[in-house]
Amino acid sequence: MKKATLLVGIALFLGAVSCKKKECHDCHYENVQNEEVELGNKCGDDLENLEKNGYSDGTQTYEVHCHEH
Repeated sequence: MKKATLLVGIALFLGAVSCKKKECHDCHYENVQNEEVELGNKCGDDLENLEKNGYSDGTQTYEVHCHEH
């Protein structure tokens, strides 16, 4: 019984860790020349903030896309 409980606990832990990993996405935006500019892999609050507020290069703010096409 202890082994079964331990195995279930490990499975739940690994499931929770893998779910958090899925919250990360490669992000990019298109500059004024319509070129895709990669921002790299973003996770959690960084990902949400980029999608909500966009990316600013100091002169302009761009819409950021962080999910698969």
